[in-house]
Formats: sequence, C-alpha cells, structure tokens
Amino acid sequence: MSQPMAYIHPEAKIGANVTIDAFAWIGKDVVIGDGTWIGANVTIMDGARIGKNCKIFPGAVISAIPQDLKFKGEITTAEVGDNTTVRECVTINRGTVAKGKTVVGNNCLLMAYVHVAHDAIVGNNVILGNGTQLAGEVEIDDFAILSAHVLVHQFVRIGGHVMVSGGSLVRKDVPPFVKAGHDPISYVGINSIGLRRRQFNPEEIHQIQDIFRLLYQSGYIVSKAVEVIEAEVPQSEFRDYIVNFIKNSKRGIIKGYKGRAKAEDLDI
Repeated sequence: MSQPMAYIHPEAKIGANVTIDAFAWIGKDVVIGDGTWIGANVTIMDGARIGKNCKIFPGAVISAIPQDLKFKGEITTAEVGDNTTVRECVTINRGTVAKGKTVVGNNCLLMAYVHVAHDAIVGNNVILGNGTQLAGEVEIDDFAILSAHVLVHQFVRIGGHVMVSGGSLVRKDVPPFVKAGHDPISYVGINSIGLRRRQFNPEEIHQIQDIFRLLYQSGYIVSKAVEVIEAEVPQSEFRDYIVNFIKNSKRGIIKGYKGRAKAEDLDI
C-alpha cells in the first residue's frame, strides 16, 4: 500500500504488503522486500536493495552516491538485510569500485542520524547508536554494539560481540568479544555480560578471558602474545577467530588501558 503523494518509479520492484507513506521517494533501480514499511519523507535511490520486514523511518536516505572522489558513476548497491530498523535521518551510501556495495545485515538497529559510508560492511544483529558515523570500507562483525556518537576511521574493523563506549574515536581495529572505551580508545575487558546474554557458556567465556589476559595483561608484544596464545590456549572457534582477526589486522589493534581500571572493567 502506498500513499498517493509518494513517488514510486514504475520500474522499482516492490514486494507484497509493503507500506510506503506520503512524500517518500523511490527510485528506478530499487528492490524492496515483502512486509517492509517506508516512512514519510524517506528517499530510496538507485542501487538500494532492502530486505523483508524492515522499518525505514522518516528522513532516512538510502543508496545516495558515495561521498568519495574516486566514485565515477559506476553501478553499485546499498543493501539492507531482513528485519532491520533504520531510524530517522540515517544515511547509507552505496558502494564504489572498491567493493561494489555497502551492506547492512539482518536484524540490525541503526538509530537516528547514523551514517554508513561507501563500501562499509555491517554484519547481522548489529546496533549502531544515535549519531554514530562509519567511514568508508569499515567492517563490523555480527552482534557488535556501538553506543552513541562513535566515530570510526576508514578501513577499521570491529569484531563480533564487541561493546564500544559512547563518544569513542575508533582509529584501530577492535578485537572480538571485548569492551572498548576511554580516550584514546583502549581495551577495558571482555564483554562478559553480552556473551552471557548470547548463551556463551562459562568455559567459553573463561577461555576468552584467558586469551585477552595474555594479549593485554602479560606484558608481551602483540606478535609474541599471539604465539603464546596459539601454544597455550586449546584450539577452539573462539581462539581461532581472535587470532586470525589479529593476524589479518591492517591497522593494528587497540591498546590496553594504561590507567587504573576497575576490577569489573578487567573481568577479574
């Protein structure tokens, strides 16, 4: 169902039971999945691929051309997965030749005024707080939570199950399973509360704690810590995820907090 004052290009592909409110603008090369709601004054431009049962709130702009000087008009996309909520005035730019697409996964929540720049890849079940800004080619793995007004430098990767404190400036990669905060941003412990909520068992959480104690509290440099982790910590999907994340980091990982951290921050 669409309001008569909405504009929908006749070649746009609109699924079943889609609601499009007044003054929304839907471009030509657009696909919108079944059951999605498009609020008033939403602009959905060429290249948008929106999944099923999404909620796009007023003022959002999806698939505008990138704010990147290397963009030369190539055909690219901005993809939003199923069951994702995009709140007021969020902007999601489409990709460039670098990756060809910008992606926001399934079951995500992008709060008001979030910006997702060209070629960013946001995983499933991610929450981006109000005013958080992702630069180009940022990668965020599943179940990460970035609080309000977090700024993420281009090419940074943020691991899964991470919690980043509000107002943080993220210039380095953030390994999986951790809490990050302070200025400059630092490791302050593992995200134990989030892991318990997601049904990680105590043995898994203890192994993750052991890995990060070796990485951040042993005095080893990062490369040596990784060697010790591989030698001393039993193999598991969690160990391999952390180790491979660190080995493949292009910007380097955040440092440990040098101040007097509280015991609960360090999960002691």
